[in-house]
Amino acid sequence: GKSYVREKVCQEYRMLGKENFRTLTIIANSRKYSNGTFEEIAHLVREIVSLAETCCANGADPSCYDAGSTALSVKSCSADSPFPAHPGTAECCRHEGLERKLCLAALRHPPQPLPRYLQPSDKELCQAFREDPREFADRFLYEYASSYSQAPLPVLLGSTRTFLSMVSTCCISPAPTACFLKEKLERKTLSLLTLTSNRICSRFSAYGRDKVSFSYLASLAQKVPSASFEDLLPLAKDAAEVASQCCDSLAEDCMQKKLLEHTAKVCAALSARDGRFADCCQGKDLMENHFCILAMLPAPAPKLPEASELTNKELCGKEGALHATRFLFELARRQPSLPDAVLAKLYDSSGKLRAECCSTKDPSGCLDSKRKRMKAELLPFLGKVSQLCGQYNNLPFLEFKKRLRENLKQAEPEASPAQLEQLLEQRASFASTCCLPEAPPLLCASKVGA
Repeated sequence: GKSYVREKVCQEYRMLGKENFRTLTIIANSRKYSNGTFEEIAHLVREIVSLAETCCANGADPSCYDAGSTALSVKSCSADSPFPAHPGTAECCRHEGLERKLCLAALRHPPQPLPRYLQPSDKELCQAFREDPREFADRFLYEYASSYSQAPLPVLLGSTRTFLSMVSTCCISPAPTACFLKEKLERKTLSLLTLTSNRICSRFSAYGRDKVSFSYLASLAQKVPSASFEDLLPLAKDAAEVASQCCDSLAEDCMQKKLLEHTAKVCAALSARDGRFADCCQGKDLMENHFCILAMLPAPAPKLPEASELTNKELCGKEGALHATRFLFELARRQPSLPDAVLAKLYDSSGKLRAECCSTKDPSGCLDSKRKRMKAELLPFLGKVSQLCGQYNNLPFLEFKKRLRENLKQAEPEASPAQLEQLLEQRASFASTCCLPEAPPLLCASKVGA
């Protein structure tokens, strides 16, 4: 209701004060509209802060906020709106009053596939800071928050606050280089937390809880193929629990606390089983240990007997979803080079298969015919992707491209040189984006589809 919205905004404004409220508004809207330009975000922030400043003052007319926010929604719906463009705006503008305002407030851009913020050199930072400290801070908040838009709000707030504090301290220091070195070391854990939580929450928002649990399970299976399904499933469920509890939480230390607890569990379960995990888990800083585990490449393919196929009865039984997950786990550990986006696609397909066949009059007939088609189409595709990512992960990039060109010439003898170059670039682009442990889930899902 109206009063609740006004009370919530005014309570925040009074509690934070104008400057902190403004900072929070820049971060929140840069996250929300991560494709918006700096000018569009700045315009929106000016309007929101001005509305709060005018209507939250003592003695302000109770209808002030409602009238002001209605005027804002009218401005959002005008053809020459100065606010961030969003494809859903036209749909919201068909509504009136509170319904329109709530619809506009719920709009948000999809996250950036990869963080685009590049930190300038210390010298460049200080030069921009001295020219206009406020403009510098606003631009930094916008660029950083839109780049890491999926990191939880408290993590972003902490990270940006310490960064701006570092710049304002070191740029007036008599020894800036030494100052920056010391401050960056102190910020290291927080920087890693921002990067890691952005990655975790991007995957969580793209996949949802069950699929993110499977994605983590498959990733661990490829890194420690000697571990069993029973060893790894609780760790995968724990990772999904961290994401579901902390990605949208406003509790200040939720992500850091839960992630460190999770890292300790992973290290306790897997250090004795695998030397690479033991190396990653040696450090005193659990955040660095977690980052080390995340960045770990898949292990070489182990010598395991062929995985037994799922029976129709297992697939359509009460534990069908669990049997399907176990089967995909077995596939992932035998094919360590299969990327996350392909395994996620297989996870979706197995759910679709059960939904389409298990409730029909003849589940076995339905499953058998679909399996036959999947085997004919899917197995060659999995082989190609596995080979592509295996070569990308194990060869220097120029050697990888050379090998890829040779493979394509053999596979496509009829193709013209221009067509071969196009295929080469397409495959190389897929590999460099989607074969890595930190591959962006939505972008790679569309590339797998293509």
